[in-house]
Amino acid sequence: MFGMAGMSPVRLLTLGEGLTISFAADELSVFFMGITTLIWILVGIYAIAYMKHEGRSGQFFFIYALLYVVLIALDCSANLVTMYACYELMTLVSMFLVAHNRSREAIMATLKYLFYSLCGAYLGLFGIFYLNHYCRDLDFGSAGRLDPTALAGQEGTLLVVVFLMLIGFGTKAGMFPIHGWLPTAHPVAPSPASAALSAIIVKSGVLATIRVVYNIVGADFLRGTWVQTAWMSLTLLTVFMGSMLAFREPVVKKRFAYSTVSQVSYILFGLSLLQEQAFTGSLLHIWFHAIIKCGLFLCAGVFLVVCNRRRVDELYGIGRKMPVMMWCYTCFALALVGIPPTSGFVSKWHLAVGALESGAGFFSWFGPLVLLISALLTAGYLLPITMRGFFPGADDRCTDLAKKEPPLLMLIPLIVLAALAVLLGVFPNGMLSVCRDLAGLWL
Repeated sequence: MFGMAGMSPVRLLTLGEGLTISFAADELSVFFMGITTLIWILVGIYAIAYMKHEGRSGQFFFIYALLYVVLIALDCSANLVTMYACYELMTLVSMFLVAHNRSREAIMATLKYLFYSLCGAYLGLFGIFYLNHYCRDLDFGSAGRLDPTALAGQEGTLLVVVFLMLIGFGTKAGMFPIHGWLPTAHPVAPSPASAALSAIIVKSGVLATIRVVYNIVGADFLRGTWVQTAWMSLTLLTVFMGSMLAFREPVVKKRFAYSTVSQVSYILFGLSLLQEQAFTGSLLHIWFHAIIKCGLFLCAGVFLVVCNRRRVDELYGIGRKMPVMMWCYTCFALALVGIPPTSGFVSKWHLAVGALESGAGFFSWFGPLVLLISALLTAGYLLPITMRGFFPGADDRCTDLAKKEPPLLMLIPLIVLAALAVLLGVFPNGMLSVCRDLAGLWL
């Protein structure tokens, strides 16, 4: 599927010598556009019913549609300059989803989201200015655009610049140390917006990282350097820290936000290993995490608008009132933990095997160990909601609710996402083939 060379770039604007605003759909573009479109359709259907409770539905759907256009433009960026412009525009558009209800809490969360995102993006911009002097061009045409002649003697400085870019674009992906916007923005945004943020928006940081490391700099330049070591360390720290914070968090949407901090760094860890099978696992987890976490946040929206429940301890007995919805939640929980035969198991298996075969020394075994500990913590903060939801004992907190499933427009996307979370694990070969072909382009 991914043997094609991609479309010829469409150039819209020339900013200077070698700097253009241009678009082209290559293999990675198609991969990201696929999951973006799938999530956008399902969340949009869900939002039709949800936004009747939230209000200002016209404003929401206008921003939602505009953001989709920006994300597709980001996916199809043909060079670093275009990607950066779309990346910043995505932040400016998506902040209106965070600020949707216009409360003081929402405005403060939006300002935090904006501040963190812009600071991270400026680190990326600094790197783009620097790379422009030491690359043949900034296009995404092949693996590695560095000019050896211009770079001679400047390798150490470039490593520092690339590390700053990894921190900068890692901000959107929720990587430590600039991850604090995620648990602040999610609780105040409407649940469809939270689903889009967690499933797709954070992946823009992953896309930018892939473009910088694999398209521009090249994996060979970073392999074995202190940058790779620091990058692996930060991702594993984020995986463990996010899981621990989620385990301790009593508010449902905030718990899921900390979970996103952890799970997206699974992807970044696989990328940091600079190894083909680990890269394949990262690509698989991009799709699988988007499906699973989108479903979890849509479940949180049901808890909120149908049941008026925000905290985990308020959900005891909820499974008796809406069993279909809770079985969907259970599928998402099992998939995120990585229980066979769900999709989460497939991606985490390839990440772990890739780490073991990477030759990264200490990280070859320590990485899979951290992933295993994180999986146990994930089970600890997701599965009790299922168990206490169906078997509350004397602590039933939902006796005041009628036995009623959410509206059909909210339930159908949940069923579709839950089915995908399981079926892509039972029948993974098609997606696995796509991801292996993609990984083979650069490694």
